[in-house]
Amino acid sequence: MIHTIRAYAPAALIAAGLIACRQPESHHRAPDPPEEWSDSSPHCSEYIAVNGVRLNYLDWGGTGPPLVLIHGLTDSPHVFDDIASSLRDRFHIIAYARRGHGRSDAPAGPYDQRTLVEDLHQLLDQLRIARASLLGWSMGGNEITEFAGRYPERVNSLVYLDAGYDWSDAKFQKEFPPLSPDALALRSFDAYRRWYRRTWFGDTPWTPGLEAYLRDITKIGPDGAVHPVPSGSVLDALLVSNANSSRDYPRVRGPALALYAGSFLPMDPAAPDTLRVSQGWEDRVMVAFRRASIERVQRELSHVVVREFPNTAHMSILVLAQDRIAAAVRDFLSAADQH
Repeated sequence: MIHTIRAYAPAALIAAGLIACRQPESHHRAPDPPEEWSDSSPHCSEYIAVNGVRLNYLDWGGTGPPLVLIHGLTDSPHVFDDIASSLRDRFHIIAYARRGHGRSDAPAGPYDQRTLVEDLHQLLDQLRIARASLLGWSMGGNEITEFAGRYPERVNSLVYLDAGYDWSDAKFQKEFPPLSPDALALRSFDAYRRWYRRTWFGDTPWTPGLEAYLRDITKIGPDGAVHPVPSGSVLDALLVSNANSSRDYPRVRGPALALYAGSFLPMDPAAPDTLRVSQGWEDRVMVAFRRASIERVQRELSHVVVREFPNTAHMSILVLAQDRIAAAVRDFLSAADQH
């Protein structure tokens, strides 16, 4: 999901930069990160050259068939840090930073949908993954839909994690509320964390995985000021790409699981001003958009299972419903593999 919004137009070839694998640690939640911080998620961070760029990807290992996770617009693969640890017992989990995001290269272009899908295609080739299941969150639903239509022989199943929307919808883009951080929020990382938590997570607990995620989507200047990643012309190009990436669901041949949060923005009674914006957006746009989107995937995806998760939002679903999401994904992919 985008954190700086002007409009939501929501043998392997390894390069340099290998970070040593970490041993798994038990999942725990912390209200605030310690001053001395390190990424505790049990993944390796590596770089790979594909399609003229160097992409950063995370590999949690794990046993079983490959499951590739694709993040949203202006996000990073660390958004999956918490839930990936809940899936690695059954799958080999990999997530990568889309070009322009996180620690991946950010060229001037291109960022069109065809290029982004080709990046995924070459990533799988380089990692010698002949066939995988794909999980897309938010904008990641664009790539998994297009990839499955273009390369059906490379896909086992698809999972849309609050991604079963056509983000090119004109009403959605036109009426998305202004949620950009102000100058005070960008003054320091602590201030930005407070703004980000309030805006996108409400009263949702802050986890080690979310801390790793937020650190991966920001750069800190010499004066301590925060610079979100991506930004500027790269962000503009990605917004245009998202606006022009309509879904062609009928081309998807395999089974799909579509998981939907109960709201798009958090509903936090402790923040009445933010709640008014969130509830107004939900009532004015999202209720109808969500229902139409669910009906569309049920109509256009030939083998789809839809599940809804009340009392979660677009981003908080990754935390509040982590165990239920992981169980739903495990059950669905296991059943799909048996057919």
